[in-house]
Amino acid sequence: MLAISNKVSIPDHEIEISAIRAQGAGGQNVNKVSSAIHLRFDIPGSSLPDFYKTRLLALRDHRITREGVVIIKAQRFRTQEGNREDALRRLAELIRSVAVVPKARKPTRPSLTAKRKRVDEKTRRGRTKELRGKVDLQ
Repeated sequence: MLAISNKVSIPDHEIEISAIRAQGAGGQNVNKVSSAIHLRFDIPGSSLPDFYKTRLLALRDHRITREGVVIIKAQRFRTQEGNREDALRRLAELIRSVAVVPKARKPTRPSLTAKRKRVDEKTRRGRTKELRGKVDLQ
């Protein structure tokens, strides 16, 4: 059981975990031991609340396929158990990230004083630049 929040959790049978060989350098051990973890989680077929499902499917994340399957490959640690925990933690973080509703932005306007200050600064700067022109010696 993967706990997402106090009320939301994912049963183990909805998360498909398989061990695969890790990529990259690692000597003799990497060629014969399947220590990397390949995690698959089907969003539409899960027991997550609809709020989480719609937000997850709307995410533009490279780990989510068009069919709505989250694929996470964990190979950071040397042990299979370490990689399994890492993959589950990353899945939980991904799901928790969509639970936070972004605060709505309230558009604001600059104050009258700020507008005046900006225009005064522009005219002051313009006068300074005017003085940099060629000097007429007639």
